[in-house]
Amino acid sequence: MVKVSGDGREGRYYSLKMVNKGKLTREEELLLQDFSRNVSKKSSVIFYFNAFIVSAIPIWLYWRIHMMDPVSSAVLFAVVTAVATYLVARAYKNTKFVLKHKVAQKVEEAVTREVLKHLADDKKMSKKEKDERVLWKKNEVADSEATTFSLFYNNALFLMLVILGSFLIFRSFAPAYNYTLSTLGAAGIIALFSTGSQ
Repeated sequence: MVKVSGDGREGRYYSLKMVNKGKLTREEELLLQDFSRNVSKKSSVIFYFNAFIVSAIPIWLYWRIHMMDPVSSAVLFAVVTAVATYLVARAYKNTKFVLKHKVAQKVEEAVTREVLKHLADDKKMSKKEKDERVLWKKNEVADSEATTFSLFYNNALFLMLVILGSFLIFRSFAPAYNYTLSTLGAAGIIALFSTGSQ
């Protein structure tokens, strides 16, 4: 038995029956995929690409304002950017997972109305097929909106924390330590915040 929550059907239990020696049915696989923390390859590429860009932005700040030489600091920049990229991408993934179910609840009524309006003329389609189309569309909309908001929220929070660390908290430190602590501290904080359930 698997408890499913977050899609407007709080507390409903689904029995996952094993079919053909341990294989799940297509419907069961789709249900589990919708509530999984795993992201698609496309989302993963988007997350790591965006995380790399936002993690590399502090390099410009420390090169132009804190006067760190990019050539002599290249190894430090590469290592810190790689670690920050991983942490920021984790934050994106965790935030998206939490937001997807909240967004799905909020858009459920509007999406249901829109899909049923488009399918009203199709008399051949069964109620089950219509319900599956509504669920698929709701998950598609929720996934897209959660991805967009996760990117925006985490990027804004990361850059704000880097600036605060750079110019306020670690301003008396040497530029290399300032860069490392500000960038990794900001990435670590957003990764930690993203693990919350609210």
